[in-house]
Amino acid sequence: MKRCIRQLIGITVLLAVIMMIAFPFNACAAKAKDTIRFMDLSWDSIQVHNRIAGFIIENGYGYDVEYIPGETIPLFTGLMRDNVDVDMESWTENIQEVYDKGISSGKVLDLGSNYPDSWQGWLVPTFVIKGDPKRGIKPMAPGLKSVSDLAKYWEVFKDPENPDKGRFYNSIPGWKVTEVNSTKLKAYGLDKYYEDFLPGSDAALSGSMVAAIKKGKPWMGYYWAPTWILGKLDMTALEEPSFDQKIWDTTKACAFKSVQVNILVNSTLTKRAPDVVKFFRNYETTTALNNKFLSYIRQTKASTEDAAIWFLKNYEDLWIAWVPADVAKKVKAAMK
Repeated sequence: MKRCIRQLIGITVLLAVIMMIAFPFNACAAKAKDTIRFMDLSWDSIQVHNRIAGFIIENGYGYDVEYIPGETIPLFTGLMRDNVDVDMESWTENIQEVYDKGISSGKVLDLGSNYPDSWQGWLVPTFVIKGDPKRGIKPMAPGLKSVSDLAKYWEVFKDPENPDKGRFYNSIPGWKVTEVNSTKLKAYGLDKYYEDFLPGSDAALSGSMVAAIKKGKPWMGYYWAPTWILGKLDMTALEEPSFDQKIWDTTKACAFKSVQVNILVNSTLTKRAPDVVKFFRNYETTTALNNKFLSYIRQTKASTEDAAIWFLKNYEDLWIAWVPADVAKKVKAAMK
């Protein structure tokens, strides 16, 4: 009897030792993968990209995700310090100094473009050039293709406050680009024909565009993409001479330089989540697609989370090319 008891005690102790040894291993094996932390900056497009990528990473790759709110420079500092992992929409030229510092230090890795065709410039409603038969609108400036044509069409865009000139809608007072547009207007010799009109806010600028189009009236001015308004309205960009750095540094009489909008990660992510890094390298959209999901948000009052799901459902052929087949299958299952 005592022998049986001793054997039982021995087996119990042995099992306890095995469990003690096995528990840490099992705990590590069951531990979730690293959390992927996104720079959740204040504009809609990056927040939608974060949630597109986050949904895929969480449901397809099995990582937890976190969205860290804040502004560009503090969060970029966090990216360098390994407090944040991903910047889905780095407007490189806007933060050139800190970007260069991050890249040269080896702490930040540039994985390439999110969308390579960001745009800003001057534009008009398409019906101004082509008309709109459905609305009974005839072409108002059928030969208008570039800024060099604007002088002969100034009367089409007549300023209601100064009918001796046309009206050019500039950007917002205090913005650097407003000064650039004013310089361009003079460099193209168009200040003789157009009033340099400054709306008081982005809402006033976009509102003037929307109001003109609703009424079938002409409008000419500056805007940029991606934005919801260019996803909603049918606008035509006016051609300018190709960007030339020497011209830009003197008169600005050329097109705006296309800004790099890239995906950046903390370099440690290549070891912590190499599969996710590969996914980010494949991730690429276009300005037109950004315009569409921003317009979707505006028209439906959707959240950025809703817009991400809308994108995944409507552009499946695009995003499944970014990931392995098994990951795509999991993501699609998670959307049902």
